[in-house]
Amino acid sequence: MSLDKVKASEKKGFTHETIETNSFLMVILILCVVSFGGLVEIVPLFFQKSTTEPIKGLKPYTPLQLAGRDIYTREGCYNCHSQMIRPFKAETLRYGHYSVAGESVFDHPFQWGSKRTGPDLARVGKKYSDEWHRIHLNNPRDLIPESIMPSYPWLGTNKVDAMHIPAHMKALRIAGVPYTDEEIKSSAEEVYGKTESEALIAYLQILGTTLK
Repeated sequence: MSLDKVKASEKKGFTHETIETNSFLMVILILCVVSFGGLVEIVPLFFQKSTTEPIKGLKPYTPLQLAGRDIYTREGCYNCHSQMIRPFKAETLRYGHYSVAGESVFDHPFQWGSKRTGPDLARVGKKYSDEWHRIHLNNPRDLIPESIMPSYPWLGTNKVDAMHIPAHMKALRIAGVPYTDEEIKSSAEEVYGKTESEALIAYLQILGTTLK
């Protein structure tokens, strides 16, 4: 075999057929492509003001609202309710202004998602009264007969665990939420004696009220 033919044969070693028939090599190349693509999409977001800075008027959750958010995640409300309105006419007509990243900079983790067994809650704040929410959480069918949402009667009697709120706020401050020492110090006292229903309603009533 001539030298030219040997070189040509070596050049053909890393071919499409080689990749397809070598599972380990295929996995490595897929991971490289996915990792590179992910970095290209994600890294620029860390330097865009629209995704890293809060929108005008946005404030960190109060201790009671934060406690309500903890209850919201504990009870799995995010499994059926998204907090992400997409910029489509059908969604904005029904729910309001589409969601923007600046609304969720203080959320760790944020509650955006696509699951909607129930309606989107991104703009539910102030849409109903506190009493409506209280009845709805206790037994949804008292207000919406066809509702398949479970009842949460224990929220009306369980008290908020006030002692863990300061530690939670300190952790969020490390993540970038601008809580002051005074706010953290007084947080347990602010939620002491409040029911879980009151806390969850306080959280729901603030959703989407900054951007209308």
